[in-house]
Order: sequence, then C-alpha cells, then structure tokens
Amino acid sequence: MEKVPMTAAGYNRLQEELKHLKMVERPAVIKAIAEAREHGDLSENAEYHAARERQSFIEGRVMEIEDRLARADVIDVTKLKGDSIKFGATVTLADEDTEEESIFQIVGQDESDVKEGRLSITAPLSRVLIGKHVGDVVEVTTPNGSKSYEVVNIDFV
Repeated sequence: MEKVPMTAAGYNRLQEELKHLKMVERPAVIKAIAEAREHGDLSENAEYHAARERQSFIEGRVMEIEDRLARADVIDVTKLKGDSIKFGATVTLADEDTEEESIFQIVGQDESDVKEGRLSITAPLSRVLIGKHVGDVVEVTTPNGSKSYEVVNIDFV
C-alpha cells in the first residue's frame, strides 16, 4: 500500500470534507431520493435520476477520501529544515524572463491549489525543483513553451 504524502493542514481539510459529505451531503441526497420516489414513475423521473447520480458521486468521493486518509503520510513541515527543496518547502521563484516572483508550497496531490500557492508534489514544476538550492535555475516545459525560474528562497513554515 503506497503512502500518500500530505501536510497536516491537507489532512485536516480531507477530514473536514469527509465529515461534511457524511453528515450533510449524504442525508440530503437520501431525502431527495425519497421525495423523488413519492412522485411516482421512476423511469421518467429526472429528479430521482439526478439524486441517484449525486448519491453515486458522494459515495465514490467518501471512499476515495477514506482511502487517502488511511494511506496518509502526514508530514509536519514546521519540523523540516535544510537548504534544499523537498516536500513541504515554501519556495520563492523568479521568472527568468519577467523577473516576476511567485511563491509556492510543495504539498500533497489532494491539497494542491495553484491559486492559493499550493503546488502538487506530482506537478512538473515541483518535480524539477526537488533537491534544488537557492540560486539554482530550473527549466520546465509548459503548454506555452519552456520556462526558466531561479530559486530565490526556500522556507519551511
């Protein structure tokens, strides 16, 4: 069974999502199915079919989250240190072309959100950053072509 690395914050978010699905979403969809059944013929009942699809999605997501939590390898990034980039590091990068700086934390796959500055450990940029030091320049292929970034800062917070 392969472990899934994640931060404590990511683990807590998954637990909260699981709790919400089980305590709010699941009972609501069960109620919607019961109400749709009361309308008669199920073969032509769009409300019933929509509720069943929603139930299927919820149950699938519950199973997926439970699996991830069971395989979680929770890493406390506040206890990490060093001068090279690894899981949990918050990295400041400077675009070599525009000099624009971006800050990303390298996190688990389930907790990534680029808009929030959380980059998945499996993302191409993360993979080329692992093991690099301040001052190193990395090149990553993007859909818009090749991009170069300089590592400006590495922090573990």
